[in-house]
Amino acid sequence: MVMAELNSADLHVAPSGLIPPVGGAPVRLVNPLENPQWDAALATFPSASFFHGSAWARVLRDTYGFTPVYFILGEPDRIRALLPMMEVDSWLTGKRGVSLPFTDECDSHETETGAFQNLFQAAQSCAKARGWKYLECRGSRSLLGGDVPASTSFWGHRLNLDTGDDMLFAQTESSTRRAVRKAEQSGLTVEFSHSLDAVRGFYGLLRKTRKRHGLPSQPFRFFENIHRHVLTQNQGTVVLARHGGSPVAGAVFFHAGKKVLYKFGASDETLQHLRANNLVMWEAIKWHARNGFASLDFGRTSLGNPGLRRFKLSWGAQERRIDYVRYDCRADGFVTVRDEATGWHNRVFKILPDSLSQLIGTVLYKHVA
Repeated sequence: MVMAELNSADLHVAPSGLIPPVGGAPVRLVNPLENPQWDAALATFPSASFFHGSAWARVLRDTYGFTPVYFILGEPDRIRALLPMMEVDSWLTGKRGVSLPFTDECDSHETETGAFQNLFQAAQSCAKARGWKYLECRGSRSLLGGDVPASTSFWGHRLNLDTGDDMLFAQTESSTRRAVRKAEQSGLTVEFSHSLDAVRGFYGLLRKTRKRHGLPSQPFRFFENIHRHVLTQNQGTVVLARHGGSPVAGAVFFHAGKKVLYKFGASDETLQHLRANNLVMWEAIKWHARNGFASLDFGRTSLGNPGLRRFKLSWGAQERRIDYVRYDCRADGFVTVRDEATGWHNRVFKILPDSLSQLIGTVLYKHVA
């Protein structure tokens, strides 16, 4: 795998700017889109997730035009620390580095104590050289020391899939088991698919769900790129529950090794009594367990969303906190920010015509990454 060490000459040809060596080890820049062996190298890094791979980098670049800026500390065959970032260059919200945009959690990892702190110092130098407003890590706070404040926090939930169907079902809450049994008797069918038609079916549900929550839906090209770079490469699946042939609930899952990630979920609220959401999740849990996956990550949940938190806990998942960290280059320090999942904008998007909300989402998502 080609990995170029950064020096002053790279200031004019690489998106990173000047990054001096830190702690005696070279700081290197890797563009996963230009390194065919990137995913193979990640496979040797124990804690790597789906989001660290090249497929997600391609989705972000092709949809929003973000520039990959992935930092490595160590030698090509012995990575000591990894910090994948995307440069977001927006005329509306400024230039910054995010690890990674539209990612629930992207823990940056180290194989030696203190290696990530050294790498982060190099990233700070890069951020200032590139004129970033800030750099944000969606995870990894523990690697920076206890004095670094969380900029924003979320709930995370993970389910062990190694226990077998009977135990997986028995550990769910009784209300969840009743909902699954009701859904099984409601005439629903469940399908697993990699097709673009399945993506379209899910996207129709997503638009309804986002409007219900007072949020614009992502542009469809985002999901087209997920289909192109993730689903067709057998790195994920769409699960749809149908009633009378029409989609009524669905979810999108991503795969990396033996790990599966629940990334998106959506449903038709008018048919909520069918409990299709519960059936989609249960069938997905069974399918992934039977196909050798070891764990299911439910993604992030806002601290102010108790309903979604209860849904994820009801499957017997283990709960943890996910802390983001933001370094403000102008203030030269770590800062806290508000979780903007809820606010005045929710009321606005609930009443906007769907077509206008869709247009706004298509235009704005790049700027709010």
